[in-house]
Amino acid sequence: MSNPEDLRAQTLYHGTRVDLKTGDLIAPGYSSNYGKGKKATYVYLSATLDAATWGAELAAGDGPGRIYIVEPVGEIFDDPNLTDKKFPGNPTKSYRSREPLRVVGEVRDWQGHPPETLKTMKDHIEQLRLQGIEAIDD
Repeated sequence: MSNPEDLRAQTLYHGTRVDLKTGDLIAPGYSSNYGKGKKATYVYLSATLDAATWGAELAAGDGPGRIYIVEPVGEIFDDPNLTDKKFPGNPTKSYRSREPLRVVGEVRDWQGHPPETLKTMKDHIEQLRLQGIEAIDD
């Protein structure tokens, strides 16, 4: 688990395709943006704009990708989907929580990944799906 006080001193982001407003809550219990769209038991956030960009680009849906600045309502934990053996030490600064995130702003001028990089990532995720491997381990 990361030190919540250290995290709260950082700018935290959430990437999605959902249109939200300042003050809205992003909470677990809705269909996941990834994989089979099962009910999410966590909400995800990052202290890096790059990780949030991936979230916005890879989220399900047809709307434009969006990156929100968020503040956690409750406790935050390292995201085991992007830590442990995959990226020891959590260099992506990716976290999750069972409690909501409050939208406090939106990053409007973010730069997406180059099309070939995005295609490579989507192809990799599709290969995992065909192997029965979910991108998000809830």
